[in-house]
Amino acid sequence: MEFVKPGPTTKAPAEWFTGDVWFDVIQAGQEPSRLRANMVRFAPGAHTAWHHHAVGQTLHVVEGVALIGTRDGTVVEARPGETVTCPPGEEHWHGATPERFTQHLALWEGPGDDRPETTWLEKVTADQYGGPRTRSH
Repeated sequence: MEFVKPGPTTKAPAEWFTGDVWFDVIQAGQEPSRLRANMVRFAPGAHTAWHHHAVGQTLHVVEGVALIGTRDGTVVEARPGETVTCPPGEEHWHGATPERFTQHLALWEGPGDDRPETTWLEKVTADQYGGPRTRSH
């Protein structure tokens, strides 16, 4: 067993996020592990750019209401205790509602080959972010 010393909280890069976002790396697995886990905190209205993951991503909401959007125009609301998975290659974005802070645990794996873990794309438009919302289930 090993206790992992936490690193500093990091401000998320502006080229991949809209608004103020911070994250703490919980786990950045070393071979043979490919596990990645970040606790991510979004200020009201903050969200990621469009992106996808080589091996998929799981988001577990800890606080607030998370928004998760897909290319077909779906914007899902997920609440604390709810978990949403995005399959490998699915282009999506996620973040906070305009009204509240949101925090989620982001889990994904490195692909174990030369592919990037995450492929970042263009920023989400105001219309995409503000689209009609549905409940997670």
